[in-house]
Amino acid sequence: MSSPYGSWPSPFSAASVAASSPRIDGARFVGTEIWWGESVPAEKGRVTVRSSSGAEILPAPWNARSRVHEYGGGSWTADDRGTLYFVDAGDQRVRRLTRGGDLTALTAPGPSHGGLRVQNGRLLAVREDLSTTPHLRAIVEIPLDGSAAEDASAIKVVVQGDGFFAHPALSPDGTRVSWVAWDRGRMPWEGARVQVVRVDGGTPHTIPSRAALQPEWLSDTELVFADDPEGRWALHLVALDGVVAAGPARPHAPSEADTGYGLWVLGNRWYQPLEDGRIVAVRTNGRDEVVMIDADGGVSVIDLPGDGHVSIDAVDGTRVLVSGNGSRAAAGLWCVDVGSGEVVAVRGGDPVDPLWMPAAMPIEIDGPHGAVHAFAYPPANPETTVSDDELPPYIVLVHGGPTAHVTGAASAAIAFYTSRGIGVLDVNYGGSTGYGREYRERLDGQWGVVDVDDVIAAARGLADAGLADPDRIAIRGGSAGGWTVLSALVRGGTFAAGISRYGVADLRMLAAETHDFEASYIDGLVGPLPEYEQLYIERSPLTHTDRIAVPVLLLQGGEDRVVPPSQSEAIRDALAARGIDHEYVLYPAEGHGFRSGDTIVDALERELTFLGRVFGFEPRL
Repeated sequence: MSSPYGSWPSPFSAASVAASSPRIDGARFVGTEIWWGESVPAEKGRVTVRSSSGAEILPAPWNARSRVHEYGGGSWTADDRGTLYFVDAGDQRVRRLTRGGDLTALTAPGPSHGGLRVQNGRLLAVREDLSTTPHLRAIVEIPLDGSAAEDASAIKVVVQGDGFFAHPALSPDGTRVSWVAWDRGRMPWEGARVQVVRVDGGTPHTIPSRAALQPEWLSDTELVFADDPEGRWALHLVALDGVVAAGPARPHAPSEADTGYGLWVLGNRWYQPLEDGRIVAVRTNGRDEVVMIDADGGVSVIDLPGDGHVSIDAVDGTRVLVSGNGSRAAAGLWCVDVGSGEVVAVRGGDPVDPLWMPAAMPIEIDGPHGAVHAFAYPPANPETTVSDDELPPYIVLVHGGPTAHVTGAASAAIAFYTSRGIGVLDVNYGGSTGYGREYRERLDGQWGVVDVDDVIAAARGLADAGLADPDRIAIRGGSAGGWTVLSALVRGGTFAAGISRYGVADLRMLAAETHDFEASYIDGLVGPLPEYEQLYIERSPLTHTDRIAVPVLLLQGGEDRVVPPSQSEAIRDALAARGIDHEYVLYPAEGHGFRSGDTIVDALERELTFLGRVFGFEPRL
């Protein structure tokens, strides 16, 4: 059957996208079972905990979600006996839920908690208290008997300050705790350090590090952590004499790939040590691979369906739990036996049909600041043909962060467009992780310049190669990606339409309204205030809305505390004043990122209808 691009019939409805591959939020071995966290779009994005036995461990209305650092992470954990510990989204208290259904509050109302970890029968967490001046964060040990629910002083504070903390880890003998810390005024990839202290008190000892991640104890006298002093995050080993480093940390099997990326959430795990001294680790160079690193530094690749945003969630003997997405499979959770090589899909992870979802093509485009990396998804529908003289419309996707990356994953959200005849180009512009520190730091001081140059270069490269209709290229992004969308529209000349999801429009407004974790982020991306105020004004899309001459769709969450609605509404008002074609949709109950199934459906259908109206095709919803 022949149909114009954009009008192809598709089996991928917006509703099927919303209900597609699970969003896994951590996994654990619990006795003979496997437990995992999972977002439920049909329940407004509630995060539940489920078991391989088929049981739902965390029933509604409980919702395991942390607000520490606003992005949360590590909102649940469990011990070997099947006791669940979780942070409820509503009040941020930590609760204990036994297999018998007994529910006990472990912390008092007030502070937020995240990064939960049970080791040796002890519960560690990251605590954030925004009621104090200055705001305080801490690594704490929470008593399991519920005493701290009535008496907050029962909580043992391991370390506390007005900076930031992540990844607490208890030594095997239970006498010391390690973690990563970074100061206010910095982002973790700019200056995080490993620290160690005795549980019974004392001054934390700092292990020299540059942008440290995830310390883990290999023994009572040795730590492993990730760091990037040579430009790539790699594992480093350090011997300890008590809490003091016995010598400098030494790299362990470094490579031209990253074991680690931006520490946005507290639950990320890029590697796990096995009992025999080997380490299962993720390596990222655009896409991910999972490797086994021997004690002597030998490396072998573990063949897995997942090769994007992979997390090594837990180990038990030779069994390893790995979650992520894939270029050949849907997002999922897998159990890998590194002894036998057996790989079992625990949740999701089904192979995708290559006729409908062919693997994305990694491409490299010459840009004004160097090579630009991207993944191209051409239109694909085995049941439809088009005339040879028509080129497809494309939508260029811009990830948020901006210190983040995409991996070319197979996705129903991508197939929603490609199966209808709309190509997708997912760009890892300069500043993205996954290609080393030099590529990541390309954006330093250049936000609104390098990212915009790169997405324009990528779009034009696709058109110049004869793969896309140059008159029908749109751009879509969320959060920091929305900033790049609006900035690219201000630049003009490349994109015929723009879709901004909760995008940044005004840097001064962002600096005044944003939360602690990112309060100084713009200092590195543009420059500090007040010295750089004029540059803030000049770079902000809101300053130059008179240059936007194409239709714009604005989608915004009403409860967004990272990029508040005031940003999108300022752009809306400026476009309205000039009579520019635009639509503004506010989802009152959504925060930073859309989680509810109803919202996901509505947003996708609005985007498709918008593109059809602008590009002149009749979409089939």
